Amino acid sequence: MNDYDKGLLNRRRVLGEAWVDKSLASSNDFNGEFQNLITRYAWHEVWGRPALGDKTRRLMVLSTLIALSAYEEFALHVRAGLDGPPESRLAPDDIKEVILQAAIYCGVPAANHAFSVAGEILREKGLLAAKA
Repeated sequence: MNDYDKGLLNRRRVLGEAWVDKSLASSNDFNGEFQNLITRYAWHEVWGRPALGDKTRRLMVLSTLIALSAYEEFALHVRAGLDGPPESRLAPDDIKEVILQAAIYCGVPAANHAFSVAGEILREKGLLAAKA
């Protein structure tokens, strides 16, 4: 199995089949090399390393995405974390702790927005009561 195929297995495990299928379906002559690059390097070379495990990496990614104000990707990884395999699945409290940590190191506005994004997802999934 080559690095791309190994990365694809990790990518599917972490993000889910549907998201990866959608992402790969949007691959074209313009962005195809990028899809190949991130599958080989991010998803094989980094996510395939055994030292930290998927749950720790999930938490690190959420924190990094808050720091970058990359809330579309943050939402993707919140959903993937809540829906992931049991051994790496995130609980709402895990996400809350990441956001609280980010409030100190990334700033209150970043954390405030992250709480808003994560809260919407938790409500969609029935993990948080609907707004009154």
